[in-house]
Amino acid sequence: MSKHRHFIIHKPWGMISQFVNPAKRKKKLLGDLYNFPDKTMAIGRLDVASEGLLLLTTDGKVSAEIRSQKYEKEYYVQVDGIITKEAVEKLKTGVEIGFNGKKYTTKPGKAFLINDPKFPLRSQKIRDERHGPTSWVSIIIREGKFRQVRKMTAAVGFPTLRLIRVRIGEIKLDNLEVSEVKEVTTLM
Repeated sequence: MSKHRHFIIHKPWGMISQFVNPAKRKKKLLGDLYNFPDKTMAIGRLDVASEGLLLLTTDGKVSAEIRSQKYEKEYYVQVDGIITKEAVEKLKTGVEIGFNGKKYTTKPGKAFLINDPKFPLRSQKIRDERHGPTSWVSIIIREGKFRQVRKMTAAVGFPTLRLIRVRIGEIKLDNLEVSEVKEVTTLM
């Protein structure tokens, strides 16, 4: 049996977190970044408009382990407006969002205000100061419902403008360049 392989990538904005494109959209796929081995899978996903840390593996057991609620996932989120302390507190305790056509209250997590992390500009400009101020918040969760972080910030009145995953468990985005792929011996 062959040895499993593991990868850490900095997914750019506008890329699909998949190797196949069922909708045949004109978007880049993970396979456009690197010649990954057969049976490589993304561990969780980041939607097309999200950026940051994405883990890949050829080991389904590792994928299931990391997708479980054992590991924290940290996101830096740029929101529309100057987020209030009250909104940050709500993000910590859990907010009601829609999921699979039903109302769902997110599990408690961590959230705090951060300074602009000065990430490189993305390929599509978000907007400029003429449209009003923005602010940044770190959100740390252990679950990962569909578009959860975006729904959470909208639920507290501060829609997400930019979302960057910076950490999964102990693995950090650190200084990985946008679109960079790094092969590692283990993920957890």
